[in-house]
Amino acid sequence: MTVESQAVASKLSRAAIFLVATLNEGEESLDAVRAMCGDLAGFVRAVGFRDLDGGLSCIMGFGSQAWDRLFGAPRPKELHPFREINGRHHAVATPGDILFHIRARSMDLCFELAMQITARLGGAITVVDETHGFKFFDQRDMTGFVDGTENPVGRESLDAVLIGDEDPAFAGGSYVIVQKYLHDLKGWNALSVERQELIIGRKKLSDIELEASVKPSWAHNALTSITDEKGNELKIVRDNMPFGTIGKGEFGTYFIGYARSPSRIERMLENMFVGNPPGNYDHLLDFSRAVTGSLFFVPPETFLGAAGPAAQSSATAKPV
Repeated sequence: MTVESQAVASKLSRAAIFLVATLNEGEESLDAVRAMCGDLAGFVRAVGFRDLDGGLSCIMGFGSQAWDRLFGAPRPKELHPFREINGRHHAVATPGDILFHIRARSMDLCFELAMQITARLGGAITVVDETHGFKFFDQRDMTGFVDGTENPVGRESLDAVLIGDEDPAFAGGSYVIVQKYLHDLKGWNALSVERQELIIGRKKLSDIELEASVKPSWAHNALTSITDEKGNELKIVRDNMPFGTIGKGEFGTYFIGYARSPSRIERMLENMFVGNPPGNYDHLLDFSRAVTGSLFFVPPETFLGAAGPAAQSSATAKPV
């Protein structure tokens, strides 16, 4: 059977909703989520048909404990709970069984799909985090810097995010880590532009990377660039989104990173929060605090389609 992956390497969108939910107790909750696995593609088609140019998509991922409850063995080799990190700053681990990453060119499509999904699931899940993201002018985040410049494209992006021969049973799947960061914009904006550029490792206006001779070892882009034992850069695909609530005074970046192995993102986070070498931490974290952290496995779309009760009943039905 041909394996079709979920749209983890899709082009960046103008709007997104991130839903992280926990799975409630009871077999009926498990049945409802399995049914949504099989129905999700139909939901996306139905809502997306209202605007054929809207680019609506939805990625569904599962946490380690939820996978065991929903699907059992076999399980993805590298799926585990998010590992919190205690360094100069703290990368927290927060509850998360199911992730819905909804993307489109406009928020109305995202919102309608999110409403339809949660209405169908009803009491089977509890939404523990809902974040509405938007593109901020020319792909910038709330700090004023361009975000996602180094994302791979084309074949390179697929190689970065899709599992291959290292886990044949789940080839075409991916891993995703999400973190919600709140920014101290008052403190950040009090810095000179030159100081901000040293922290990020890029020019603020032009987005040009700083030369190695002037870039600090603790710059954000220095610590998040990792290589294998042969010196080859290990890429991930980021689809970060700014978000904010003016009344609460909360402004931040929703980090979402896809990779064929969670170890890639975990190494980046270790460098950021602990430092490389230890103590040489990411100074952006002095102004940006992680308030959530979860790890999910994104199975191929063909797996989702086969997980629904109808597909399972068809597969196990005896000939008459």
